[in-house]
Amino acid sequence: MPERLHLAAPRVRPLLPLWAAGVVATAAGLVLTLAFPAMSWWPVVFVAVPLGLLTLIGRRTGGAFTVGLLFGVGLFFVNFSFTARYLGPVPWIALSTLESLLTAVMAIPIAWAYRWLPRWAPGTAGRLLVLPALVAGLWVSREELQGTFPYGGFPWTRIAVTQADSPLVHVTSWTGMSGLSFLIVFACAAAIEAARLGRARGVPAAALRILPAGITVLVLFLLPAFPTSDAGSIRVGAVQGNGPAGYFDQRAAYDVFRAQLAATRPIEDRDIDLLLWPEGGIDADPLSNTSVRTALDALADRVGAPLLVSGVTQRGDQYFNSSLLWKAGGQNPTALYDKRHPVPFGEYVPDRWFYSMLAPDLIGLIQREYTPGTTTPMFDVNGVGVGLAICFDVIYDDVIREGALSGAQVYMFQTNNADFRGTDENLQQLAFARIRAVETGRAVVNLSTVGTSQVIGPDGRTIDALPADEPGAMVTDVPLRTGLTPGILLGDAIQTLLGWGSVVALALVGLIVRRRARTPKTPTPEGAGVEAGE
Repeated sequence: MPERLHLAAPRVRPLLPLWAAGVVATAAGLVLTLAFPAMSWWPVVFVAVPLGLLTLIGRRTGGAFTVGLLFGVGLFFVNFSFTARYLGPVPWIALSTLESLLTAVMAIPIAWAYRWLPRWAPGTAGRLLVLPALVAGLWVSREELQGTFPYGGFPWTRIAVTQADSPLVHVTSWTGMSGLSFLIVFACAAAIEAARLGRARGVPAAALRILPAGITVLVLFLLPAFPTSDAGSIRVGAVQGNGPAGYFDQRAAYDVFRAQLAATRPIEDRDIDLLLWPEGGIDADPLSNTSVRTALDALADRVGAPLLVSGVTQRGDQYFNSSLLWKAGGQNPTALYDKRHPVPFGEYVPDRWFYSMLAPDLIGLIQREYTPGTTTPMFDVNGVGVGLAICFDVIYDDVIREGALSGAQVYMFQTNNADFRGTDENLQQLAFARIRAVETGRAVVNLSTVGTSQVIGPDGRTIDALPADEPGAMVTDVPLRTGLTPGILLGDAIQTLLGWGSVVALALVGLIVRRRARTPKTPTPEGAGVEAGE
């Protein structure tokens, strides 16, 4: 029997010289910004992601870091420009640079995957299925890293967020946000490999090559939202006071509180089940301020419904950004939720001693240090489970998932966008709220001090809204839902499997490839055409 020969995969070479790859990577990052609100051109992800991946094929470690950094610069310096609205360029440059560096670091494993995996699995299945899956998983691992590191992370630019207004958003109800990011990147990576394999012989072979990418795209566009069960409705009065709630707004004591009270008056005689105010709608501590407590008691009496309000509370030496449930005649507050993820350098300063040396004037502006909350993000409001998130809490999966698992039938997101008037920040945060509605199969009331305030249905469609930068109130019958979506039940496991699983898989592939490279090769017969691996 003739001896079987092991044909090593040819060395993967860069598709572009480094200078051209840098230009393309920067352009890819810039194109990707167009997919986020306010532009919301969601189809451009299928241009930006392939461009970004093409620059990494065949790159060595240093080159991958360079093009990854330039991709991040193109994306983050534009997308995070809202952070310079009031505090100037230092926070914007610092945050954008940090996220760009993380992107650069995580570009290296993707480049390694393109170099190593074809040596381990050089066949068609390896190129069209295994390699795209590994690349997409590593992309998710980068999103997970940015969502947890440092200081709790900032998962603001996940690929899934770009699809808040697209037909693809329904996938999140099955896979969570990480699953949607994975499928989009997989489709792009599989299409690249189908093209890189060269001209196919015959129509059947060509069709087989595009099958992985094609099926994934069909799933993305045709998969309906997972159905949850109708559980009636709750009538919510949501009030946008448009008070001077910004960090640098000129205001006197209680001005924000008075603005909320004034905007509430037109609906005080309406029949409602819950009155909702935004984050920071009370500019005094409701736990200790007697006049505020008295005013809230009186308001609850007048509207004849519980109040879901928000303010800064102090307990001992600790400060919290809190949601409070207030009921007429109750031992108020009857329930309390503290923001789970205070914003570093916005609501507290980690390692203050160090950063004070770098930017003492900016750090000195942040006097109050908010403590992360530990309470469950869900209130029982007269038998209705109300899930909670305060401002940037909405971008963290754990808060949303815990609310649903604790019995939330609807979500109330309280936020204060006054520091970002005139920027895309409030629209990008609203995109997260829309994604969460579909992911959980629950309606969301997203209420801001100044806008954008909307009621979003379980299907992601807008039910009601208030004009931005104007005081106003809306009374809306908000659907209630029961039943848990796979995106909630399995989302954490999917994220862990894709993120950490891809890292472990890459490490194993790298180990196997290195071991093969060190194994002495058996001389091959002349003319066998075996290419030595790199």
